[in-house]
Amino acid sequence: MSHPVLEVADIFRGHGPAWRQANAGHVSLGQLKVMSAIENCRTAALGGHVARCENEKCAYTQIAYNSCRNRHCPKCQGTAAREWLAEREAELLPVPYFHVVFSLPAQIADIAYQNKAVIYDILFKASAETMIAIAADPKHLGARIGVFSVLHTWGSALTHHPHVHMIVPGGGISLDRERWVACRPNFFLPVRVLSRLFRRLVLGEA
Repeated sequence: MSHPVLEVADIFRGHGPAWRQANAGHVSLGQLKVMSAIENCRTAALGGHVARCENEKCAYTQIAYNSCRNRHCPKCQGTAAREWLAEREAELLPVPYFHVVFSLPAQIADIAYQNKAVIYDILFKASAETMIAIAADPKHLGARIGVFSVLHTWGSALTHHPHVHMIVPGGGISLDRERWVACRPNFFLPVRVLSRLFRRLVLGEA
């Protein structure tokens, strides 16, 4: 298996100290421990073992350093991540799926920087309630749906940008629980309607 030229650990080792200093007070102890584990993964810092050929003429030696075994480490949790993904794929329904993103406005995102647990909880609840309520409305889908949400706290530009990625099946169970209700081809729910309700729910809780 080929290895990437640049790894997350390389970025952490090269830029981690400056980043931690710039964000002092906003990074939790748990996050610092994850960074440290990734930086030290499969290095001499965690120890290791030596494999050596017993043939005196060969005496080939190979050193293998220990893994950090942190669940966030992309280097030593790759296999577990692939297994998890395969299990989730096995659960998929034979229907189309939609990718929906709910983001917080900059003003509330700034508040989240100091009150992560409270604001992220509001983000999860408001986004889920929005999808479920609009999907249940007979004017739209008229069905009970399920959602799968993942929180991202940073954007592609590596700036603080709390948002939820949501995977939603293209349909749901009818409100009388008697049949499957499919959405229109390539269209799930109106974005403007979702946005209005989501905004109202967030502001009502914030």
